[in-house]
Amino acid sequence: MLQYENKIDEKQLNSLALAYMGDAVFEVYVRRHLIQHGKVRPNHLHREATSYVSAKAQSAVIHQLLDSDTLSVEEVAVVKRGRNAKSGSIPKNTDVQTYRYSTAFEALIGYLHLSGNEERLEEIIRAAFQLVEEKKGGHSK
Repeated sequence: MLQYENKIDEKQLNSLALAYMGDAVFEVYVRRHLIQHGKVRPNHLHREATSYVSAKAQSAVIHQLLDSDTLSVEEVAVVKRGRNAKSGSIPKNTDVQTYRYSTAFEALIGYLHLSGNEERLEEIIRAAFQLVEEKKGGHSK
C-alpha cells in the first residue's frame, strides 16, 4: 500500500468513511479467497462473492462476533458508531436494520485496516469467512 505523509486518524474518521474503506478492503480479501480456492469463472466468482459481501451476510457476521464476545471494547465502540451512522440511502434489496449492521461490519474492517492492525483484521476476516461458509454448508479453508 502506498505510504502517505499524513497518517489518517481512524479514531476521528467518520463512520461512513470507515465503512467505505472497509467495503473495499473486505472485497479484496473475498476475491483473493475465492481465486485461491480455484473459483475463477467470472460469473461464478461474482455469485460466490455475493454470499460474503451481501448486507445479509455481513450483518449475520457482525451479530455473531458481538454475541460471542470476540470483539474488544474499542471494536464494539466502532461497530456501534458504524451501526448508528446515517447514510441517507438504503439499498432496495435489504431492510434498514440489516443494512446498518452490515455498515457496522464494514466500519470495523475499515478501522482495523487504517489502524494498521493487519493481524486483528485478518482474524476478523477469517472468522467472517468461516461463518459464511458454515451457513452455506461449504468447506472452504
